[in-house]
Amino acid sequence: MGVLVMEIAFTAVFQRVPEGYIAFVEEMPGANTQGTTLEEARENLREDETAEAVVERAADDAVRAKFLD
Repeated sequence: MGVLVMEIAFTAVFQRVPEGYIAFVEEMPGANTQGTTLEEARENLREDETAEAVVERAADDAVRAKFLD
């Protein structure tokens, strides 16, 4: 059996605030972080696995909904 590989692009939004920067993935409610600098906010969005955690929660919710209905 083959492996299906899918590539998806998301929009990362960075906004300057008095404390530094906030960052979020526009298409993923809950995928957000912050940083003192723009680079720190970028790293946090990548390294904190914020988006990955949101995807995993959504997948878990979808599986639960399918089997509990």
